[in-house]
Amino acid sequence: MYKIQTLNKIAACGLDRFPRDSYECASSINDADAILVRSQDMHSMSLPGTVKAVARAGAGTNNIPIPELTEKGIVVFNTPGANANAVKELVMMALLLSSRPAIKANAWANGLAGKGDEIPDLAEKGKSQFVGPELKGKTLGVVGLGAIGAMVANLAIKFGMEVIGYDPFLSVNAAWSLDHNVKHAETLDAVYAKSDYITLHVPQTADTKGMINAASIKNMKNGVRIINIARGGLVNNTDILAALESGKVACLVTDFAAEELLNKENVICLPHLGASTPEAEDNCAVMAVNQLRDFLENGNIVNSVNFPKTVNENPIPAGGTRICIAHKNVPDVISKFSKILGEAKLNISGMINQAKGELAYNVMDVDGVVSEETLRALANIDTVIKVRPIFG
Repeated sequence: MYKIQTLNKIAACGLDRFPRDSYECASSINDADAILVRSQDMHSMSLPGTVKAVARAGAGTNNIPIPELTEKGIVVFNTPGANANAVKELVMMALLLSSRPAIKANAWANGLAGKGDEIPDLAEKGKSQFVGPELKGKTLGVVGLGAIGAMVANLAIKFGMEVIGYDPFLSVNAAWSLDHNVKHAETLDAVYAKSDYITLHVPQTADTKGMINAASIKNMKNGVRIINIARGGLVNNTDILAALESGKVACLVTDFAAEELLNKENVICLPHLGASTPEAEDNCAVMAVNQLRDFLENGNIVNSVNFPKTVNENPIPAGGTRICIAHKNVPDVISKFSKILGEAKLNISGMINQAKGELAYNVMDVDGVVSEETLRALANIDTVIKVRPIFG
């Protein structure tokens, strides 16, 4: 029986994919095999030694202490692309709101309450204060052309915009998905210099934190409009407030509210609505559960942020054992595995080993049941992080 702990409310359509005869799933559970989480901060949590995986029902993993979990051999999954359409639609709304002051206009119109028959004439006279530019013909800079960035770029083309994209790590799949009218910039400065609108679609890392700052804003067009539905830390709030006050930046739309941004002129703060649609929550839950099950039942890793993709499509041999080993990516470790299994008179019928930077993950199919003694011998190799058997 596998035990799954949920740290947030997870869509039922996802949880229903756990077979009831072999999975126990609850928010309060002891000795969990895996954890399902959405937004809860896990950095101060103490996890039991039974935890083998954490699955984030969403793309971002800032709420998960990945380095600490990696040291323990705990695989961290996310669900890239599952909420892409929801975020794409919010970005397009943000682009429109950054141009057309509809929120201010709505507040002003609501202020006409009580004017009765005068309202139509007052509305006509007052509408001139809420003029804003059209998107058609303007240039949009898309920083990051992953699942969401590519969808935003393609939709902006259909809105009649010129689109410049920048992504030094553009994947083949993402490139194929892009509209042929999307132009590729070689540098960020090229995007900044040409764009009337800039939208960010990159993770927050040491390299991207604060990438929108006084220096980068200086290279932008006067009156640029900036959309950040990706990560709050990408924008230096102090610098962008100064740029808004000077008029260098015409508008900021951010999905990351902060004290210093609230009730500021030409700043639209949203309460992290990026994936807040029932469809996105369903998609993320289903994807996270499917990945967890494939890992727990078959040892496969797909969409992990800390361990390499490793997929063994063969079934676990009947009466045999699949040994899943997280280890450091160093020479000669595979021969040590083989030696220990050979000394135990166990035949290796299949093996896959994949590496990701300093980490590696090995899946070995062995004829016969592997003893606790042999598993301990494998775990005692100094470069091994975690050993897990799955019995056929």
